[in-house]
Amino acid sequence: MAAKLQRTNARLRGRHRTDPMSDINVTPMVDVMLVLLIIFMVTAPLLTVGVQVDLPKTKASIIKGEDEPLAITVDAAGQVYLQETEIELEGLVPRLSAITSNNPDVRIFVRGDASINYGRVMEVVGTINAAGYRKVALVTQRKIKRRPAKKKKR
Repeated sequence: MAAKLQRTNARLRGRHRTDPMSDINVTPMVDVMLVLLIIFMVTAPLLTVGVQVDLPKTKASIIKGEDEPLAITVDAAGQVYLQETEIELEGLVPRLSAITSNNPDVRIFVRGDASINYGRVMEVVGTINAAGYRKVALVTQRKIKRRPAKKKKR
């Protein structure tokens, strides 16, 4: 009888034991991927290329294109930047030629600070245009339309 009890107890203990799982638990991986997705969605708009400038506001429409344009920025002090690198105006055309492989159809965006003299921005645009680049655009911020406040009826 004692032997029978031992076998029964051994069987019961064996049933409660779990065998090692051979499946991968993907729940933690999915959690990590969702967190990374949210982080990249939040930080991507903050990673704009270029020097920080206060762009003028206009009602111009958005320029659409598939390729990434070159950005030339004129800051409030009148310094010229190609992407994020400060450059002298005289060295701008040779650097553009080297980057674009003398392709005059490359899109170039010129960003000028709102507080700077318009003549300085046009000096940069004129230099680029004189070098033969045809797709030069000025970048501005879109003006936010504000609705007039409604008058209260008495």
